[in-house]
Amino acid sequence: MTIMKLRYFIPTIAAALTMMVGCSEDNDPHYLDAVRVSSSYVSLDVNGGSTSIKVTANGDWAFSKIFDQVTKNADGSSTTTKVETPSWLKVSQLSGGAGETEITFTADKTLDGRNTSLQINCGGKTQEINVIQGLSTVSNATCKEVIDGPDSKTYRVTGTCTAIANTSYGNWYLTDETGQIYIYGTLDKAGKEKNFLSLGIEVGDIVTVEGPKTTYGTTVELVNVTVVSIQKSLIKVDSLSIKDGKLPLEGGDIVAYLTCKGNGVSVEVPEDAKDWLAISSIKGNGVPTVTFHANRNEGGDRSTTVVFKTYNNGREYTSELAISQEGAIIDATIAEFNAAQVGNTQYRIKGVISKVDNASRGRFHIKDFSGETYVYNLADFESKGVKEGDIVTVVGKRDQYNETIELTSGVIEDITFVEEVSIAEFLAKPDSKDAYYKVTGTVKDLLSDKGAENDYGNLHITDGTNDLYVYGCYPGYGATGDARKGFVKAANIEVGDQLTMIGYKSTYNGLIELCGGIYFSHEKAK
Repeated sequence: MTIMKLRYFIPTIAAALTMMVGCSEDNDPHYLDAVRVSSSYVSLDVNGGSTSIKVTANGDWAFSKIFDQVTKNADGSSTTTKVETPSWLKVSQLSGGAGETEITFTADKTLDGRNTSLQINCGGKTQEINVIQGLSTVSNATCKEVIDGPDSKTYRVTGTCTAIANTSYGNWYLTDETGQIYIYGTLDKAGKEKNFLSLGIEVGDIVTVEGPKTTYGTTVELVNVTVVSIQKSLIKVDSLSIKDGKLPLEGGDIVAYLTCKGNGVSVEVPEDAKDWLAISSIKGNGVPTVTFHANRNEGGDRSTTVVFKTYNNGREYTSELAISQEGAIIDATIAEFNAAQVGNTQYRIKGVISKVDNASRGRFHIKDFSGETYVYNLADFESKGVKEGDIVTVVGKRDQYNETIELTSGVIEDITFVEEVSIAEFLAKPDSKDAYYKVTGTVKDLLSDKGAENDYGNLHITDGTNDLYVYGCYPGYGATGDARKGFVKAANIEVGDQLTMIGYKSTYNGLIELCGGIYFSHEKAK
């Protein structure tokens, strides 16, 4: 899923004190013909509270929507909308008409200063109002102090760059011995955005940054930071014996060639990877090589990140290497897929597309006899012409967003296109186990075998003129053995209900049958 780069407006208050100096009506910026304010400078107590000013306008006026508000959607995407004020500031009235209006600014207590600039529009003219609460200061802090501190406060923090998520805007992770924070936007030396690569920051570098804190969901971020200093790491992975660090399913060795300017090299393999990845040798001094050995992979795809360390003058320097290994694809029912752990293991599931949420984005629901799951952003879904009711085989990873289980990074391996037809059209089709049809009719009767319980759901459906014998109504695709039994009763399917089935056409002793018995849906009789 992709996080959109936000533009944050952090106004400077270097000239804030000069606003309190009186000025004449001719040069005071809060005197405009269209709209005037009794004060273009609003001060709020650091302990929280309210301050009021008066707006005098000769027509309709409104605060401009200049602040980004990001909302996460249920499908994992983000929606950015413009709002009139930052989240910490409330204004009693955001628009009004001609005449004089009193508006009140309110903010809760803050541990440190914060400020912003608002805009009022009236008759094509813009009036700016500067709001300040306390005095903004820059604090030297650890990652934990940033995490525990208030939003909007500006921090200076030093840590190691442990991962880079975006090389345009400069989104990356900064870690010290107390925790980790997310750097969401990095300004270049000229203070401009989208020029991160010019800074030369790499994983393992020790970087000091300065910027305001915000919290996005549960992620603590410093936004649009200024880089104060960069101390290059004394250890670096120069090259690998296997491209991209990806080992084959059969396992084998991978060699990392390092540059090290510190004292010695140590290597850490994460605990959860030690059962399949081991260090087989460490050789050399100035240009050391580290050889890893991976066992054969009997499961799904797996990966880990190993850490190389060196020391100099009491300081630790690190570099990281991602190692992955191809795995077997695990065939699973949807219930088994839903019960699996989130990870990189590849699963193959097969079922009926029960609902399409967004064809262009490849978002849909797939169902078999055991359950249903959500497929998120499947590649080439729309171009393949797949639709609701078709039977598909999908391969992907088990993921989860909030409470929604998802198959992600998925591809379609196989498609059985299902044609929707009337009962009359179905009766006229040729017999074939390779052609599947979706047929809807009213349940005419529920049949039993010599007085026994109708375990397999044999029944007739009708359109009022034509009848069709359904040879088994099963709970979904893939049902075998006892999994086929008892579904009609469990689903409370009764005579008179509208029933939609998927199956192929066959003829037995002159009787045309819908076989395969995949239940799709039903509606109760009114």
